Amino acid sequence: MVDVDALAICPRCAEGKGCGAGLFGSSPAERRVEALVSPGSSISIGDTVSLSLGSRNLLRAAIIVYGWPLLGAAAAALLAEVSGRGDVGAALAALVGLAVGAIIVRFRLGHRDCLTRFVPTVVGRVGENGS
Repeated sequence: MVDVDALAICPRCAEGKGCGAGLFGSSPAERRVEALVSPGSSISIGDTVSLSLGSRNLLRAAIIVYGWPLLGAAAAALLAEVSGRGDVGAALAALVGLAVGAIIVRFRLGHRDCLTRFVPTVVGRVGENGS
């Protein structure tokens, strides 16, 4: 288990201007995540470590977190516009679609398959090999 203190390592989170990654989490300041550690590594409890998530999985995670709300907003706005609800109706529908997309994200992120796919790997201790 790795404790991630977003406020300490991310200037945008410290200023309250994060990217939105913590939007669906429970605590904005510190999170505990599972991370894979290679057998035989010299990682000890209390070490500061560097984590990595494969670029393909990072892209998939971004699509889930940002794609579903965006898709929900766009689809709802388009449906409202096509059905003749006007600009105000389309804007309200987009907000509803955004909320529905966020609910889908919350559900997807809690799904066991999603949780096992997006497990980061401990690359090493911070300070080793010039890190």
